This record gives sequence, C-alpha cells and structure tokens, in this order.
Amino acid sequence: MEKMRAKPVSHEMAQLNPGTNETADEYEIDLLELFYRLLENVRYIIAAALIGVLLAWLYTTILVDPLYTATTKLYVLNAGDSAINLSDLQIGNYLASDYQEVFKNWHVHDMVIDRLGLSYSYKQLSNMISVSNPSNTRILYIKVTSKSPEEAKLLADTYAEVAQEFIATTMDTRQPNLFEEALLPSSPSSPNVKRNMLLGFLLGFLAACAVITVRYLMDDKIHSSEDVEKYLGIPTLGMLPMQSARHTATKQKKGGASA
Repeated sequence: MEKMRAKPVSHEMAQLNPGTNETADEYEIDLLELFYRLLENVRYIIAAALIGVLLAWLYTTILVDPLYTATTKLYVLNAGDSAINLSDLQIGNYLASDYQEVFKNWHVHDMVIDRLGLSYSYKQLSNMISVSNPSNTRILYIKVTSKSPEEAKLLADTYAEVAQEFIATTMDTRQPNLFEEALLPSSPSSPNVKRNMLLGFLLGFLAACAVITVRYLMDDKIHSSEDVEKYLGIPTLGMLPMQSARHTATKQKKGGASA
C-alpha cells in the first residue's frame, strides 16, 4: 500500500503510546484510504461539479455582455508596376508589417471618430480594434469587437477606408486594395459558454476534492480497531458496540420496571 507522510498524529495518541517513534509533527497519507474517502463522497463531488456548471452558465449568460467581431481585409500592393517577382513579394510582406503601425496612429482613430460621429475616445477605439498579418501573405486582417454586430461591421469597414486614404497620402505609396468587406456577425465571438461551463465543472470538482482531502488530513480521530493498531501500535482484544444515550436510558427504565 503506497503511503506518504501527511496524516497527523495527535498528542493524545502519542500519550497513549509513549513508545512510538512518531511525534505530533509527523503524519502520513494512505493514498488508497484517501481514494476510498473520495469514493465515499463521490455524490458530493458530483454535486459540487454540477453547481460549478450552473454558476458558470448563469455568470456567462446573465452577467457577461456578448461581444461581436467583424473582419475587413486589405490587400497590400507594391509601388512599382513591374512584373511580380520574389523581391516584390518580400517587399509586400514588409509593407504589410509597416501598415499595422498605421492603426496605432491617433490620427487614424480621430478620422474614424469624425467620420462616424462617435463618442468613443482614442483609447476605447484602440482597445476595440486589432490588426494582424498572416505569415507569408500580403493581407491585413482588420478586426473590430463591439457589443453591437452592426457597429462592429461599420467600424471595420470605416477603418479600412480611412487606412487606405492615410497610407496613400502620408506614406507616399499605393493604397492597399479592399480585399474583403466585413460580414455582419450572426453570433457572438465571446463569451464561450461551453468553455466556461467546462471550467465551472472542473473548478467545482477540484474544490470538492480539495475540501474532502483537507478534512481527511485534519482527521486524527480513532475510527476502528485497525486505526488503534496502525497509529498506536497497540493490539485490540475486543470491541464494544456504541449505544446512544437514548437507547441506554430506555434499557435502564425497562430494567427498573422489571425489578
């Protein structure tokens, strides 16, 4: 049977068996016994896991606002009109990386705010937009996340238009072409209800196991004759069944009445 040092030995046990080598600071875990303890309380563990699922579902569907993401794509062009070769592709990739910095420019955010008459601040808009360039491509993905699907699409398309104008006038190069307009999001991009419910299940399961394990480790009571021999090293000669106070009082009354 596999064991680790973790189960406490109380002062009372040490006093009952002064010859034992174990002190009050020494303890051991019986992994098999712990497993059986968890198995005995499996209904509570399952209940805690289901409660975790329910709480996660309530939190996700009631307390968290759904967010929608719309994506507009731009295709980056080179300045020259010559036939495309390997160097052109490399330059296009460099330009795509450079153009990502355009969307960090506060002028671009102000142009979008003025064009749409928004009340957002520069910081709020910068937190709503993200721009990426997939490796080995010359396509920019402009993603906007908002509580409104219509607003997310409008902002993504407007950012693409403003970026085209800003790049052409400020960076003295050909403006990127519109590769794909944003579609109106039909479902929220976050929160992920299934993932949160799974996390709630795991948290509830682990919390219940942790509570049962801690209670097992803190339990230094004698429950059986095996515990006496195991922790005190004293052999047991016999066992007396425990009786409740009510049962004892009833027997005494009956004895007195018969007398």
